[in-house]
Amino acid sequence: MVAPHRAMTLTDETLHELGWTAFFSNQLSQEETQACHPVRVMTVHRGQITVAGAGAPFSVSPYIPGATPTDDHPTVGDWLLVDAATQQPTRVLRRRNLFKRRAPGDPRREQMIAANIDTLFIVASCNQDFSVARLERYLVLAREVGVDPVVVLTKTDLTDTPQDFAAAVRAIEPDLRVELVDGRDPASAAGLAAYCGTGQTVALLGSSGVGKSTLVNTLRGSDSIATQAIRESDDTGRHTTTARAMHRLAGGGWLLDTPGMRELQLSDATAGIAEVFDDFVEIAQRCRFSDCAHGGEPGCAIRAAIDAGVLTVERFDRWRRLAAEDSPMPAYHGKRRR
Repeated sequence: MVAPHRAMTLTDETLHELGWTAFFSNQLSQEETQACHPVRVMTVHRGQITVAGAGAPFSVSPYIPGATPTDDHPTVGDWLLVDAATQQPTRVLRRRNLFKRRAPGDPRREQMIAANIDTLFIVASCNQDFSVARLERYLVLAREVGVDPVVVLTKTDLTDTPQDFAAAVRAIEPDLRVELVDGRDPASAAGLAAYCGTGQTVALLGSSGVGKSTLVNTLRGSDSIATQAIRESDDTGRHTTTARAMHRLAGGGWLLDTPGMRELQLSDATAGIAEVFDDFVEIAQRCRFSDCAHGGEPGCAIRAAIDAGVLTVERFDRWRRLAAEDSPMPAYHGKRRR
């Protein structure tokens, strides 16, 4: 048993303020309602999790008694049931959604990022590190789990033409919500507060150096999260956030910061890819052959659309690359050969 202690400077929160809804309460049995209380995972760092709920925030073991190796372990944003007598977690409640990716260095494994998110801030900077291909990956991830995305373009003070970056984003999806902000300026970032009402959880995803930590500090009115400057040679950032954590906002919402992820390997994202690249999916249905590979086959509607300027080769290549990456990885058994 891990004894409870005040690991965070948070006051006691009601379940509603933490994001508790009927979706979660309906999962509890009568026995669990009497013997356990729900808590929400606030931080995950080096195998240690901090939770908040009934009573002061405290730390618990991330290992659930009786769980099998294939069971999901808690991730930030999760709701846990904790035994009221022992303070031991008993189970992870079913999630509304879960962000995950293929684990770096081992594509056969999956890495959980965050759970139970209401809005995803996809953060990109208005400099040479801006990447449409990377934004498409984050959008696929959001569409796959059914979370509303908002693209937040930071470092607008570094360019005279921030609207050009916004136009490039809207070219991906015309109705996509885009916010232009100077992350250091509270007045500039104030518009983002509309997404962060009481009980709402907003996750931030983006590569290192795009200004996520600066944005979190500004929205919180605090500079408690360390930030680092980008390299002038290529506008590439350094990792600042090393642990996933939820941060309380004055408006009652929660911001969930994550470590920068330059390489986001998708996993089980077929539906998300189809939604982000719905123009390709729709035109592909007109191909003469149902198994058309969109190469040199006769009657390929995709190639005809590219030749006509309706679709671009660059976007076609990104679509094919993501679809290939999403293909199931072969099962692995036994030791690796050297």
